[in-house]
Amino acid sequence: MSKPILKTGPATPVGATEFFDRSKARLRFDVPPGLYDPNIVPLSGDPGTDKMLEIIAREQPVRPAAVLIPVIDRPEPTVLLTQRAAHLNDHAGQIAFPGGKIDAIDAAPVDAALREAEEEVGLSRQFVEPIGYLDLYGTGFGFRILPTVAKVKPGFELTINHSEVDDAFEVPLSFLMNPANHQVHSKEFRGMERSYYAMPFAERYIWGATAGILRVLYERIYLS
Repeated sequence: MSKPILKTGPATPVGATEFFDRSKARLRFDVPPGLYDPNIVPLSGDPGTDKMLEIIAREQPVRPAAVLIPVIDRPEPTVLLTQRAAHLNDHAGQIAFPGGKIDAIDAAPVDAALREAEEEVGLSRQFVEPIGYLDLYGTGFGFRILPTVAKVKPGFELTINHSEVDDAFEVPLSFLMNPANHQVHSKEFRGMERSYYAMPFAERYIWGATAGILRVLYERIYLS
């Protein structure tokens, strides 16, 4: 993230039309050099998290990844999220966006995000209108994630790939973009305190990189 992780602001209502208009005006498809350059460490604005990312960058190779933030253009817009399969080695059972590693076959990060969304949940590209990239997001596992915000037309049918995903579900955009639902938790990493976001929704515990990226979306679209 490019802004302080603990930044707060009002819960300003933004309708569907205004949300998509703001997104199109503020987001671009410029690929940040830090996605591939190990000498550029993505900043979160939280000192503990930034220090952790600096340590991880020295210890692990850069792992470029892309995710799709599918905002479904319903009367009340929703965000499509997944629950990763329980048998996976990394982040088993966690709430995530469709996405994954950027492969050599992908012409751009947005292509990786669209490909992964098709592979994981069967979201057809014909329903997806990519809008632009958010800021680069670094994780404690060495991933450099470039999120693509996209407008999704209703009427699609999903096919869950259970080798990767256990479930797919929608959460109201208004819930995710309300700072009253943005909890800040902390965890120790090698003697340093680092902060992270959590946005519990019903029985779903949205946290870590997924919640952090949603917070970036809020700051870019609602606070800028």
